[in-house]
Amino acid sequence: TSPDCHRKGEPGAALAIVEFSDFQCPFCVQAFRDLHELVRSRAGVSLVFRHFPLDARCNRHVKGSLHPAACLAACAAECAGRQERFWEYHDVLFENNEHLERESLFRYARELGLDLTAFAACLDDPATLARVGEDVEAGARVGVNATPTLFFNGRAIAGALPDRIHYDYALIIEQHAGQARSPQGAS
Repeated sequence: TSPDCHRKGEPGAALAIVEFSDFQCPFCVQAFRDLHELVRSRAGVSLVFRHFPLDARCNRHVKGSLHPAACLAACAAECAGRQERFWEYHDVLFENNEHLERESLFRYARELGLDLTAFAACLDDPATLARVGEDVEAGARVGVNATPTLFFNGRAIAGALPDRIHYDYALIIEQHAGQARSPQGAS
């Protein structure tokens, strides 16, 4: 796992989930709700979040901009992370995923008490976009081409499956606990 990855849950957990996601993706919103509850309610689970915006402005592996605010939102989340508030900002973005324009991103930063001068400088820093690009490239190397794509101990479940909201996470934990960890680049 890259030191720049965002992780929550138990280190060395029996179930390691790596999520490649897009803040503007409606299916990612549902995965966010499910994964938030899973990590909150169960021991032995860790979650790593990696960016995969479906927006050609920061993802050369997609054509066009299915989610035109996704790159900016990903950068904003990274900027919140520089102020040790990634997960709080992540949650706000998913809870407000229809309002990801620049003004809203600054409003969320202000509401979380972030340093707005540092946030603005970070948002305009090319290194921030490059950081998002690192996740995109890591995802592309392991075959990510849809969001959300989840790796459960290295085994992928991708895209908008019709029964996504009916996943039995307890069963997934039992099936994948103790299996091989994520492939190189996915974690």
